[in-house]
Amino acid sequence: MTAFDPTRYLPDDLLARIRERAPIHDRENTFPQQDLDELRDAGYLSILVPVERGGAGLGLAEAAILQQRLAGAAPATALAINMHLVWTGVAKVFSDRGVPGLEFVQDGAVAGEVFAFGISEGGNDLVLFGSDTAAVPDADGGYAFTGTKIFTSLAPIWTRLGLHGLDTTSADAPKLVFAFVERTDAVTTSDDWDTLGMRGTQSRTTRLDRAVADAAHVVRRIDQGPSADPIVFGIFSVFEILLASVYTGVARRALELAVATAQTRRSKKSGATYSQDPDIRWRIADMAIAYDALPPQIAALARDVDERVDHGPRWFPALSGLKHRAVTMAKSVVDEAMLVAGGGSYFSGNELSRLYRDVLAGMFHPSDPESAHATAASAWLGPVEA
Repeated sequence: MTAFDPTRYLPDDLLARIRERAPIHDRENTFPQQDLDELRDAGYLSILVPVERGGAGLGLAEAAILQQRLAGAAPATALAINMHLVWTGVAKVFSDRGVPGLEFVQDGAVAGEVFAFGISEGGNDLVLFGSDTAAVPDADGGYAFTGTKIFTSLAPIWTRLGLHGLDTTSADAPKLVFAFVERTDAVTTSDDWDTLGMRGTQSRTTRLDRAVADAAHVVRRIDQGPSADPIVFGIFSVFEILLASVYTGVARRALELAVATAQTRRSKKSGATYSQDPDIRWRIADMAIAYDALPPQIAALARDVDERVDHGPRWFPALSGLKHRAVTMAKSVVDEAMLVAGGGSYFSGNELSRLYRDVLAGMFHPSDPESAHATAASAWLGPVEA
């Protein structure tokens, strides 16, 4: 079996250009359009689409490796592209399991469409399991969505927004409705993305005023709450694994920068490089030990999704735990890298300063620390007694 070569899909010269542009987009608070254009031209938007539909036919395990590599060059670009890859990954989960309904996502990705992720809502801690967005059915099987979505990455440029809303008017209501809408006058994108880090994602607020998804783009109608439906498993598994990949890629880059600094900085006291200092060596070793645990964990869970392994209810604590460990590990590694690099890393133009700000975004993505711990506690202790 031939080893997977990530440079085939993310060559070194492309990564170098993306890395060079990353501080500009961070400083100017702009979307990395040129990154997207080059990634689209390289076929990156369709890496998870089967070969028979025109894609690269990669699995989630390979996509996770690529996202770690991309995040090492530009975390915000990787996080933005993640949201498109989530939908193409869900489409792969569907097609691998013989579930129809998302072929248009695969075909659209091959054609160059960009799919954004419209699930998050202010104050909605149910996330996938509920929605404050109204989904009103029409006579033709479509739905009109009215509500506000937050943290909509790719906001300036997406062509279709995958979202959910709550149908409270049908005979079998309430039902959660998952569908895709196009960018029309019924969709307003606010210019409100001015954040501490991950600035290039441009994850702006999106307001929907009767935005229509026709019947062909209504994917699922399911009951509220936890569900075994493939739309829930597909979103949760791909989202958590690819998020873990991005933050693991950030950690790898911080470790590389710390090593490079230790090998070049010299002590005025001893004249030796910092790589010979026992305290610095311990610190970098601690970073490496923490980092080394995550890529194999990501690879194992991603392969299990690809190979349709049935972990039953253990899937959810495994996935939320993976994301939580990746983020906490990455934050710790970046912290340590800042200390190795010294005071120069505190300046805003330093790459480690940007990584320090970017990595903080990880705590806000689902599953947040409270949710991850509640999920693990329920798995081991059972639900909280009423």
